[in-house]
Amino acid sequence: MKKCLLLLCLLISRPAFSQDPGLAKKILNRLTAKTMWGRGYTKNGLGKAADYITAQFEAYGLIPMNGNSFQQTFSFPVNTFPGKMSLKINGKALTAGKDFILTPESKGKKASGKLEQKDSTVFISAQEKLIITLKDKLTWSVSTEQADHTGIQVLKTATEKPDRFELNIENQFVPDFKAANICAMVKGTSRPDSLIVLTAHYDHLGGMGAHTYFPGANDNASGISFLLSMAKYYAANPAPYSIAFLCFAGEEAGLLGSRYFTEHPLTALDKIRFLINVDMVGTGETGITVVNAAFHPKEFALLNKINAANSYLAKINPRGKAANSDHYFFSEKGVPAFFIYTNGGIRAYHDIYDRPATLPFTAYNNLFKLFVDFNRELIR
Repeated sequence: MKKCLLLLCLLISRPAFSQDPGLAKKILNRLTAKTMWGRGYTKNGLGKAADYITAQFEAYGLIPMNGNSFQQTFSFPVNTFPGKMSLKINGKALTAGKDFILTPESKGKKASGKLEQKDSTVFISAQEKLIITLKDKLTWSVSTEQADHTGIQVLKTATEKPDRFELNIENQFVPDFKAANICAMVKGTSRPDSLIVLTAHYDHLGGMGAHTYFPGANDNASGISFLLSMAKYYAANPAPYSIAFLCFAGEEAGLLGSRYFTEHPLTALDKIRFLINVDMVGTGETGITVVNAAFHPKEFALLNKINAANSYLAKINPRGKAANSDHYFFSEKGVPAFFIYTNGGIRAYHDIYDRPATLPFTAYNNLFKLFVDFNRELIR
């Protein structure tokens, strides 16, 4: 009887593994809503997303990483398209986002005229400094510069051979756009000065004109949903090490938020035991890929061991060094780091079709469990 009571006490004293299965979807839907306007550079989309994430950290009971404010502010230049956005080819009106996009460095222009064919896919108006290119897929981005010309990519299936054009496009170059990294933490129970850091970027592409925005469900509302779910879990189940959560702005503009943090760190970088960056974690049918796997073979082997023992994911694919997400500048500073993204599922990327309704979250629950188990083994 005493042994049974002792066992019961031990079980009760252990942190229970639990998560709210609906929480990630709720966060995803909020971050991709029209009111957030693609978490970008017009209609205060990025600012609204920052305030929402900050409020979530506060509600879960986390503390600011610097002890004062959750938001680490910085600024950078960005080319934006807040207003008029219309294009006609051969008299046919095309729809922004669906039928055409601008090259992100484009200069605004109101003009009409004839087009000269340069090759099978490129048509120009030299007088108007206009370049129209036919594409099989439309993929948008962000630019920190403004060009002296206007570039337009048109979906091949949306038009016949371009001959005449009419356009009215407004752009605004902002030399010092204000942004913020959101930095929170849960203090460790026995070794609070050492850190495991989980990161993801919360910015996306924003809007193109007054009526078209890019939801960015997989890229990277999925990663922020994952981080906020982890934050809620660790707030209720503190670990021996401190766990920090960094949500970066400016990733789509060139990893600007994470670079700023490594240049102005809120903690000594040598206190970071390990960093895991997540981006596009809304699928996972065929597993995950781990960037920097070859540079940290011990941790990669541990990740695989845990996965094999629990059959969490179909496969864990190793990848070498890559400057393709917010782990990069930490790695360059000597911080041990993985960048993890899921494989399979939807193919929408940097377009208007990256929406929450089509994001399956196939491996979300098991990826969550893998992270918790991995962090537990790291902090023994």
